[in-house]
Amino acid sequence: MSEISSYIWAIPIIFIILSGLFIVKQQTSVVVERFGKLQSTRQAGLNIKIPLVDRIAGRISLKIQQLDVIVETKTKDDVFVHLKISVQFLIRRDHVEDAFYKLQNPHEQITAFIFDVVRAEVPKMVLDDVFEKKEEIALAIQRDLKQAMLDYGYDIVKALVTDIDPDENVKIAMNRINAAEREKVAAQHEGDAQRILIVERAKAEAESKRLQGQGIADQRREIARGLEESMVILNRAGINSQEASALIIVTQHYDTLQSIGSKSDSNLILLPNNPNAASNMLTDVVTGMVAANKMNLSSGKKKG
Repeated sequence: MSEISSYIWAIPIIFIILSGLFIVKQQTSVVVERFGKLQSTRQAGLNIKIPLVDRIAGRISLKIQQLDVIVETKTKDDVFVHLKISVQFLIRRDHVEDAFYKLQNPHEQITAFIFDVVRAEVPKMVLDDVFEKKEEIALAIQRDLKQAMLDYGYDIVKALVTDIDPDENVKIAMNRINAAEREKVAAQHEGDAQRILIVERAKAEAESKRLQGQGIADQRREIARGLEESMVILNRAGINSQEASALIIVTQHYDTLQSIGSKSDSNLILLPNNPNAASNMLTDVVTGMVAANKMNLSSGKKKG
């Protein structure tokens, strides 16, 4: 019986000894108190505490944590926006006791600082600047929050502005402005294209007219040269100038008839057909030209 009694007394002692052993996981710190006072902070691994004297007051995670906060504020141009702020933070390994004892609710404390910084920075900007300078807002949050939370054992790793959401009516108006601006740019480009097309078309038409005029001038020059050569050849054959001119006119007359007859929709004008027709027509032309010259000379003398 005495042996059994000794075993019975040994069991509670073993349990008490075992209760002094505890394990701390990786990236975790344990706060140990002795009679309500901080005794030590224990790191990862197997640890020992005095049974019935020491107790585990809490376990603190040393991992990076993230807190998402949505802040409503007003911009400089009186537009209400919702900003989603994501703050990544961790507890400094050598300041576990500050993080455990100084803050009752660290998430509420960080949220309050975020609201304070955002509502101090965003009202200085118009809505467009809020979108363009969101990195500056994030850096301001990180800088001010880091400085404020260091005393409490927290380190701010990163602050991000992950979303900017204006009022729905403002978004619709912004989309309309953007669409109108794009239509304006498109109209300007279209007008520039039309202007370039008109200019190029005018240049092409001017070049065409120039080449056409040059062609007509070359054609008339060659005709004159051909007539001159024909007159020289006919004079050598003993045909005087008047007869040679009549012969050339008759030849051109038949060439014209041949050209007109090659087209089905051409209008044909027939001249009188007799042996003296060409000579008479030449005489009429020369007479008309001489009369016109006399009229011009007489009108010039009167003016003088």
